[in-house]
Amino acid sequence: MNSASKPVPAARLLCLLGLALGITGAGGLAASPASAADAFPARPIRFIVPFPPGTTTDVVARLVSIRTSDRLGQQIVVDNRAGASGTIGVGLAAVATPDGYTWVLGTTTTHALAPTFNPKLAYQPARDFAPVTLLGDAPYFLTTYPGMPLNNVRDLIAYARANPGKVHYASVGNFSLGHLSGELLKKAGGFEMVHVPYKGSTLALVDLLAGRIQLNISTIPASLPHVRAGKLRALAVTTSRRVSALPQTPTVAESGFPDYRASLWMGVFVPAGTPRTLVSRLNRDISTILGSPDLKNALQEQAFDAGALSPADFSRLVRNETARWKKVIEDAGFMR
Repeated sequence: MNSASKPVPAARLLCLLGLALGITGAGGLAASPASAADAFPARPIRFIVPFPPGTTTDVVARLVSIRTSDRLGQQIVVDNRAGASGTIGVGLAAVATPDGYTWVLGTTTTHALAPTFNPKLAYQPARDFAPVTLLGDAPYFLTTYPGMPLNNVRDLIAYARANPGKVHYASVGNFSLGHLSGELLKKAGGFEMVHVPYKGSTLALVDLLAGRIQLNISTIPASLPHVRAGKLRALAVTTSRRVSALPQTPTVAESGFPDYRASLWMGVFVPAGTPRTLVSRLNRDISTILGSPDLKNALQEQAFDAGALSPADFSRLVRNETARWKKVIEDAGFMR
């Protein structure tokens, strides 16, 4: 028997088979980049919400994460990292590993306003994030207390013109969306109001209910119970359409200002460099659950209008919103 026909020892055969399988397996992985997306998610996902628990942003994120978790078959852990108008949590997400296991809730405030006010911010949306999908938007309410002779936006403008310096409006802070919504309304209506910044919506509501301020601009869930109880009066909503929570309340646009629009939109972002296959997969999964009737109803209870966008369309919305609010900020003389 020559050497070519000698049987290969069993140990040697197993070794050779192991090497062959290893080479084939490695080659297969390299040739199938979609396999990572197919196996995703293999461990819990961290969803950074850069605002405190119990806020509208937090409630929306939790409602979405619960249902998306069910669809993905993996836990999604909401991680509240509040501070600096949301920029602290977003900054953390910007430097996370781009593997699909870190998401962040981005909003009008964190992705359109903050970068405009602070060009030296630790993150830049276009550079540091890949948009996944819009979740939808939440309108703001213009509310007053019953002691004021106001029933609509026209009444507000007439009263402010007749009583200079006597209309004080509240928001949750300087350069917040509520503040800028007021500035946008002042410019549209050609009248003046005095802005009063608060550290939270609760303190502003306390002063409004007591009549110490005349107007509040805030998200609807904070004001809605008081409006329904007759303790506050809703003058208008700031989006381009009415909301189902109070369908009789007109929009500012319906009050004679067709170009007026302000809302707190929210969406999911992942760190830049996240594989496109994963971004597409997440967009598809989250878009699907946003279309479910039970989630839509749950979000409507928060006066939140759900609606998904493709990554490209969401990216375009962020760019357009940044440019639009930058003009409002410049017109108000707030640019540093």
